[in-house]
Amino acid sequence: MANATNVLSTGIEIIGSIRFSNDMIIDGKIEGEIMSDKGKVTIGENAQVKGDVTAGDVKVYGNVEGKITSQRCELKDKSKINGDIKSKVFSMEEGAQLCGRTEIGG
Repeated sequence: MANATNVLSTGIEIIGSIRFSNDMIIDGKIEGEIMSDKGKVTIGENAQVKGDVTAGDVKVYGNVEGKITSQRCELKDKSKINGDIKSKVFSMEEGAQLCGRTEIGG
């Protein structure tokens, strides 16, 4: 259980901050901050996140309304981001939607 993956599946709604280590998969509704020093977070296709996301690795398939700060950020084809992104490594697939500024590298 040293590298356990935390899962918040469809149908779960959380209002408040989430802090985790290791990996997390979110497919529900979150209203609040999502934080991890070096962990990996996957925002699933059904996910709706309203709040800032800070993690080592962020992969987005769903919707995020807030700032994303990470070492690596990937926006998948059906993702919708309304907010700024600050990441050392950034990739965005065709079909992904981003309304905000990006700061890449550094």
